[in-house]
Amino acid sequence: MAGIKAKAKASGDMVQVKALMKHPMETGLRKGKDGKKIPEHYITEVTVKKGDKVLVKANYGPAVSKNPYLSVKVSGAGSGDTLNVAWVDNKGENAATDVVVK
Repeated sequence: MAGIKAKAKASGDMVQVKALMKHPMETGLRKGKDGKKIPEHYITEVTVKKGDKVLVKANYGPAVSKNPYLSVKVSGAGSGDTLNVAWVDNKGENAATDVVVK
């Protein structure tokens, strides 16, 4: 299930980071084919870091759609730098990927 596809591109002193996160994002309200509620399972936090420095920290919740997409502009990074994009969900599962800024 877990996975992140990301890319980052520098433009002047800003970097555009785009990430597609594979995750079911279940609210806990929907019922499955068997009629039972599907348990809550959603991303709670997304971070973009350069080394140990957090450039972006976003709080997510059950209202975000399946396989969420993040697009942000950040400063503090430039061409050739490596950024880490990561998420953690309400069950403690996580995913991360490194992306080199072009």
